Amino acid sequence: MVKLVTAGSDPPHASRLTPRAPSPLVRRLGLTDYVQTWQAMKAFTLSRTETMPDELWVLQHPPVYTYGVAGRSEHLPRTDNGIPLVKVDRGGQITYHGPGQVVVYTLVDLRRRNLTVRELVKRLEQAVLDLLAEYGVPAQRRESAPGVYVRGEKIAALGLRVSRGCSYHGLSFNVDVDLEPFGSIDPCGYPGLAVTRTTDLGIDASAELLGERLVEKVVEQLSTQA
Repeated sequence: MVKLVTAGSDPPHASRLTPRAPSPLVRRLGLTDYVQTWQAMKAFTLSRTETMPDELWVLQHPPVYTYGVAGRSEHLPRTDNGIPLVKVDRGGQITYHGPGQVVVYTLVDLRRRNLTVRELVKRLEQAVLDLLAEYGVPAQRRESAPGVYVRGEKIAALGLRVSRGCSYHGLSFNVDVDLEPFGSIDPCGYPGLAVTRTTDLGIDASAELLGERLVEKVVEQLSTQA
């Protein structure tokens, strides 16, 4: 499942970052309401100027299901477990966010960094792959279904929107999140897709620590020459 929506064509590819692409500003927002955060991302993107730095928002959400503009009803929750369901403006199908899941929202000017949407997706996946490798956990990406997988189980999901050449939404990474809510949906639109988390992979590290390490990896990927 390609979890991205773009309002306009990808920016042209170039061999180097431009001098106008400084390191992103990182904001650590703690536990934040999903809808309020989504509206803030949209407002930030609409108000951006060419000189404004990119931002990475690192946070967690209270329990919420979200699904994209092409979300299909057959993948939605099969039981009423009291978790809110929100349709949003990213691509892709349904996913779950909750405490213990690190979310990194990537508010990035793609044109300034000479990145296409698919290159950004690959870099975000690589950030997760590099982080897991540091803990000795081999992981993989799938060309037809963006995200990161360990032994066929999904540990990180991607969902992007691009407007005026700038991205928002981003990356979610399961640390010690409750996995039961995933059982009521078809995660990312795939019936029977298993989901995993770092606590089940022998990684003894908190969501706060892994969030810091993950955002460092994302910054590294955004600082790499295209």
